[in-house]
Amino acid sequence: MSFRPATKLPPGANRVLFVKNLNYQITGDDLYDLFGRYGSIRQIRIGNEPKTKGTAFVVFEDVMDAKNALDHLNGFHLQERYIVVLYHMPAKQDAAAQKADIARREEELSQLKKKHGIGDD
Repeated sequence: MSFRPATKLPPGANRVLFVKNLNYQITGDDLYDLFGRYGSIRQIRIGNEPKTKGTAFVVFEDVMDAKNALDHLNGFHLQERYIVVLYHMPAKQDAAAQKADIARREEELSQLKKKHGIGDD
């Protein structure tokens, strides 16, 4: 195990990087070769839907490896494109889904209360 200097992580730093502006012909091997230089990779997911084409998620084993990759690869020229590398922020992207889930659960609770004759006192 190598020694790493204590470095303060920015807010929102995590092991998951979101990469965009990728060439549509990019492969998982291309991304493993590039991002793997910065540490062990747990998973890479490349967007394959019309809305997600040109994007990928890269999940590192260690948050410091993810930070190092982000620091070095944001703006990197890869296959005729300058890629954008960001920390994945699930709370922002899933806010609408979370609201819909809460509304659905509140409706289910209301139906159960009605079914069992429980009032809101």
